[in-house]
Amino acid sequence: MVKVIDSHYLTITAIVTVVYQFIFFVITALLKFDQVTDFAGSSNFVILAVLTLVLKGTWHFRQVVLTSLVIVWGLRLGMFLLMRILKWGEDRRFDEMRENMGKLVVFWTLQAVWVWTVSLPVTLVNASNGGRLFQPADVIGWTMFVAGFLVEAIADQQKLLFKNRQENKGKWCDVGLWKYSRHPNYFGEMLLWWGIYVASLPVLKGAEYLVIVGPIFLTLLLFFVSGIPLLEASADTKYGNLGAYRHYKKTTSPLILLPREVYGYLPKWCKTVFLFEFPLYSKNLPQETTV
Repeated sequence: MVKVIDSHYLTITAIVTVVYQFIFFVITALLKFDQVTDFAGSSNFVILAVLTLVLKGTWHFRQVVLTSLVIVWGLRLGMFLLMRILKWGEDRRFDEMRENMGKLVVFWTLQAVWVWTVSLPVTLVNASNGGRLFQPADVIGWTMFVAGFLVEAIADQQKLLFKNRQENKGKWCDVGLWKYSRHPNYFGEMLLWWGIYVASLPVLKGAEYLVIVGPIFLTLLLFFVSGIPLLEASADTKYGNLGAYRHYKKTTSPLILLPREVYGYLPKWCKTVFLFEFPLYSKNLPQETTV
C-alpha cells in the first residue's frame, strides 16, 4: 500500500489528470491538431484506474473487476474514436475553437473535470481495502456495465458502418439500435457508469457516497452540455426541413431504447417527464414540428 498525499487518492488523481490533459491541450493549441482529443479523455480514465489499483496494492476482486471494466471501456472507446477521427479528418467541434484560446481552455478544463469526477467511484474503490465480500450490488452493477458497454459499442459500430456507405451520404442514421433511440451510444454510456457506481456501493461509507456526483455529472453533461443538445441542433439544421426526418424525430426516443410504435403515441408530457424529450432538443425545428 502506498499513500500519496491523501488516503483516497483524490489529490494524486487530480494532479495526474490536469497534467495529462494539459499536455494534449498544448498539442492542440500549438499544432492545431485536435484528432487526439477524445483519445486523451478515454485513456485518462484507464490511467487513473490502473494507477490507483497499483498504488493501493490490495488487489481485492472488486478493485480488479472494476479496474478491468474501465480499461476495456477506455481502450475500446479511445481507439474507436481515434481511428474514426483520423479517417474523417478534423473534429468539427473545434471549428470555432482553433483560433479562440479562451474556448479551447474551457473545453480542456471541462474534459479534465469530466475525467476526474466520473472516475471517482473507481478511485474510491481502489483506495479502499476492497469492502465486504460478494454483494448483490456487485452483480447488479456489473450487469448494468456490460449492458451499457454492449449498447454503446454496437451503436458506435452501426453508425460508423452506416456513414461509411456512399449511398447513405447526407442521411441520418436510423438503422439497428438507432431505430429505437436517437442517441443509443449515450444511453449505453450513462448506463455503464451508473453501473460502476452501483458496484462501488459495498465499499462506500459516510461522505464517500458523494461519489455519486460522478455519474450525475456525466448524465447532466450529456443531457444539457456537450452531448445530446449539440447533436440534435446539428441534425435539425441539416435535416429539419425534411418530413421524413421530422417523423423520425417525433417517433424515436431521444435516449432510452423504445419501439417507435410505443414512443410515437405517447403524450408529450410523458415524453418530457419520463423519457427526457426536453424542449431544448427541438429548438432548431420550426415551431409546428416540435415534439
